[in-house]
Amino acid sequence: MTTVHERVAEQRPTRGRPRPRRSPAGPLLALLWAGAAAVLALWWTDTPAVVGTAGRLTDAGRIGGLLCGYSCAVLVALMARIPLLERRVGSDRVARWHAMAGRYTICLLVAHVTLILLGYAAQDGAGIVHETLSVVLDYPDMLKATTGTVILLAVGITSARLARRRISHEFWYYVHLLTYAAVFLAFFHQVALGSDFVGDAAARTAWYTLYLGTAALVLWFRVLTPVRLNLRHRLRVESVHREAPGVFSVVIGGQHLGELGARAGQFFRWRFLADGMRWTSTPYSLSAPLRPDRLRITVKALGDHSTAVGLLRPGTRVWAEGPYGSLTADRSTASKSLLIAGGVGITPLRALFEELPGRLTLLYRARTAEDLALGGELEAIAQWRGARVLYAVNAADGTRPQLDAASLRQAVPDLAEHDVYLCGPPAMARELYGELRTAGVPDRSIHHESFEL
Repeated sequence: MTTVHERVAEQRPTRGRPRPRRSPAGPLLALLWAGAAAVLALWWTDTPAVVGTAGRLTDAGRIGGLLCGYSCAVLVALMARIPLLERRVGSDRVARWHAMAGRYTICLLVAHVTLILLGYAAQDGAGIVHETLSVVLDYPDMLKATTGTVILLAVGITSARLARRRISHEFWYYVHLLTYAAVFLAFFHQVALGSDFVGDAAARTAWYTLYLGTAALVLWFRVLTPVRLNLRHRLRVESVHREAPGVFSVVIGGQHLGELGARAGQFFRWRFLADGMRWTSTPYSLSAPLRPDRLRITVKALGDHSTAVGLLRPGTRVWAEGPYGSLTADRSTASKSLLIAGGVGITPLRALFEELPGRLTLLYRARTAEDLALGGELEAIAQWRGARVLYAVNAADGTRPQLDAASLRQAVPDLAEHDVYLCGPPAMARELYGELRTAGVPDRSIHHESFEL
């Protein structure tokens, strides 16, 4: 490891280690799968027999439709930004569940449409094109459902990795918002045509409850809660400071900020009401613990939006949603912690470096010494906390420092007894995760949040 500087001071006593919270991820997944089982049970109880090829195709389509309808509700609920999920399960895990639910939903949707049309065509002895036109044009609420289907397919196509690389985040984001319209349009044909609901008031009530409950979560947490936050706290840009080449800190002031309850390691979604920025909401982590009168984020210029952040003027109004994320001191399971930051990944870890209890070591990876942002603050915190700071930068000839299991154990001999907080580019995080496991760090002790879907 190439260490350009190491700061070690006498350890300062710290407050007791918080007890880690139990994650509700397991029970929540069990609940979601139980809901899917209940949907299958609904089909089973309402289907006395399946006869012939047409019957088998139609009933397979019914199953696909029921599961697709259930998956749509789950898909939307997972992105309602429910605090219990965001802070206890973790935003990255919830986002991965949402992406997986989206893939399931599209597959079930295609299966439902294809199998139902084939079944109806076999039953009527008609061609597939004729049957499709008949269903879309003659059946109640099918034009709405068809529009919703087209929208969902468009959302699925633009969410594929290949497409995401070719389109802007803003375009993807606003197409993604059309999911709400698609689910709304498709809902009515479910209760109007679904044989499982037409003659079963209890099933129909349960379905309405599922969808209205999901809509209430979205309305409360995605609309009303942010409106209340921003009316209450009235956030504005106070100042912008250059920290390193292409890296800027933005200090944001407001009213009653102590009520936000934001923790070191968490992030907000920020919308700056300036020309060219007001229509984009982007997640940035706090780069310092919450103060009673201000928040601070630190941003690296990686695209049009993040570059424009460095040009913000004092007084610019800010619209924020949050706090989100679970990369906090609540994850701590040991009395010693190693924080590993790569590039701008230092931002949440700099805040944690000040707030985490116990004995601390911070390892900061960057290409050059000039790219090390917030270095002065890290040194001051290390002196105050009695912590260690290690910097790993490229050698003069550009050689990258070795960050493998052996070098990590050399830098931190009792590494396996540490909690490790990891934040950096996805490729670096994946590589370091493997090296940490090789070095003997338990999986439960490696804490990382990624926002790459």
